[in-house]
Amino acid sequence: MTDIAAPLPPGTQTPTESHARPKLDHPIEPLTVIIFLGIIGSALLFVAYSLYGDVAETGAKVTTYLPYLLLFVALLIALGFEFVNGFHDTANAVATVIYTHSLPANIAVVWSGMFNLFGVLMSSGAVAFGIISLLPVELILQVGSGAGFAMVFALLIAAIIWNLGTWYLGLPASSSHTLIGSIIGVGVANALMQGQDGTSGVDWTKATEIGYALLLSPLFGFCVAAALFLLLKFAVHNPALYTAPKGEQPPPWWIRSILILTCTGVSFAHGSNDGQKGMGLIMLILIGTVPTAYALNRAMPESQMVEFRTTSTAAALVVESKGAGYNIIGDPRPTVTQYVARRTISEGTYPSLAVLIRDISKQVNEYGTLAQVPAAVVGNTRNDMYLASEALRFLLKDKENDLDKTEVATLNSYKKSLDNSTKFIPTWVKIAVAIALGLGTMVGWRRIVVTVGEKIGKSHLTYAQGASAELVAMGTIGAADVFGLPVSTTHVLSSGVAGTMAANGSGLQWSTVRDLLMAWVLTLPIAIMLSAGLFVLFINIF
Repeated sequence: MTDIAAPLPPGTQTPTESHARPKLDHPIEPLTVIIFLGIIGSALLFVAYSLYGDVAETGAKVTTYLPYLLLFVALLIALGFEFVNGFHDTANAVATVIYTHSLPANIAVVWSGMFNLFGVLMSSGAVAFGIISLLPVELILQVGSGAGFAMVFALLIAAIIWNLGTWYLGLPASSSHTLIGSIIGVGVANALMQGQDGTSGVDWTKATEIGYALLLSPLFGFCVAAALFLLLKFAVHNPALYTAPKGEQPPPWWIRSILILTCTGVSFAHGSNDGQKGMGLIMLILIGTVPTAYALNRAMPESQMVEFRTTSTAAALVVESKGAGYNIIGDPRPTVTQYVARRTISEGTYPSLAVLIRDISKQVNEYGTLAQVPAAVVGNTRNDMYLASEALRFLLKDKENDLDKTEVATLNSYKKSLDNSTKFIPTWVKIAVAIALGLGTMVGWRRIVVTVGEKIGKSHLTYAQGASAELVAMGTIGAADVFGLPVSTTHVLSSGVAGTMAANGSGLQWSTVRDLLMAWVLTLPIAIMLSAGLFVLFINIF
C-alpha cells in the first residue's frame, strides 16, 4: 500500500533535504498479499470456531441465528477499530528508527506489529474494564437489547470515522481520546433521550480521571523528553549522538540497539494499552449476544468460589448495619440502579444493596459454581453482580459513606470477588484483537510517519532525540497500563519529539504544531457529536 504525503506549505524546507531521506516506498510482493489475507481469513475462522466451541460447551440450543449475525457484524466492527488503531498509531513506534536509519521502513513496521501483538496478549485487562465503566449503567445492563447494539455500533463507528479522517490528513490524533469522546457522546445522548440532564449519562468521576491522563500525557511527554535530552547532552559527550544521520548509513551499533529497543518497548506498551480498549468492547458484545457463554466466568476455580461465599456473607453484614431500621419490600434493583446512575445516597440505598447482595449469594449457593448457573438466568445473575460491584465502587469513593477501615477492606474483598466473576477476557478474544492490531500496524503507516519524522521539527531527527522521545513514551504508557488508565501513545510520542526539538534549539514547524493542537482540541467534541448522532440513528433502527 502506497500513501501520498500531504504537500508542505510553499517555502517550507523539509528537514531531510540536507540528509538522506529514508526509503518509505517498498514494492509489495504478491506472496506478501496472499500471506496477509491468509492470516486475516485464518483469524476469522479461529474466532468463529472459538465462539462455536464456547456456546456448544454450555449446552445451549440455538433457536435463531439473528443474534449471531448481529454478533458477527459487531465483532467485525470492533476488530476493524483495532485494525485502524494499528495503522493510525504505528508512527509512534517506528518513526524514530526509520528516520535515524536504524531499521528499514518495511522491517520496522513488521517488527513493531509483532510486538504490538505480544503486548496485547500479555495485557492485564484493567484498561479494558476501566473504559467500560464510563458507559451508562442502564445501557450495560441491557447490552443485549436494541439499545445495547446501538450503543456499541455508534461508539465504534464514530471512533473509526474520526481515526480514518485524521489518518488521511496525516495528523497523529489520539485513538484513546477518540474512543473516550465516543463513549461520552453515547452517554449524553442516552440521558437526553431519557429526559434527564445530559451530564447524568456519564460517570464524570472516571471520565475526569481519564481526562487528566489524556490531558497531562502530552505535556509530560514534551517536558520529560526535553529534560532527558538535555541530561544526555550533559552526561554523554559523544558528538555522534547529537548529529543527524549521514547518508543512508545506520548509526553505530550501540546507538542502533538503544533505538531498536525503545521502538520495541513502545510497540509492546502500545499493544498492551490500546489493545485492551477493543477487548472491553468485544466483551460487551459477547455478554449481550451470548450471555450463556460469556456473562459469567465459567472457568472460575472452586477456591475462588469458596472465597466468594465468605466475602459475600461479610459484605452483606456490613451493608445491612448501615441500613438498619429500614425494610425493603419488592425488587431492590431499581433503587440500586438509581444510586449508580445519580450517585446520591437515599435512605433505601444501603438496605436495597444488602438485599441485592443476599440475592446474589443465594443464586450462587443454589447452583454451586458459576458454570452450573442455568442459561435462562445467567444474564440476570451477571447483571446483579455488575450492579452490586458498581454500587460498591461509588460507595467506597463517597466521602460520606461512614465506613471504617475494616469495613472498607471487607467491601473491597467482596467487590474483587464480584469482578473476578464478571470481568474476564477469554484467550481467543486477546488473540483476535492482537492479530487485528498487529496486522493494522503493518499497513497505511506512511502518512503519519512522515508527519512525525519530518514536519514537527525544522531539522532532521538525531539519534539522541529519537531515543529520548521513545524512552519517555515507553515509560509513560507502561505506567498507565499498570494503573489501568488509557493514555495516548500518539500524544506522548509526538509531543516528546517536539520537546527534544525545542530543547535542542532546532526549532518547530508551527504550522504542524498548530494542526496537532487543533486535532487534539477537536477530537473530543467531534467524537462526542458523531457518536451521539449515530446512537440516535441506530436506536431508531434497532
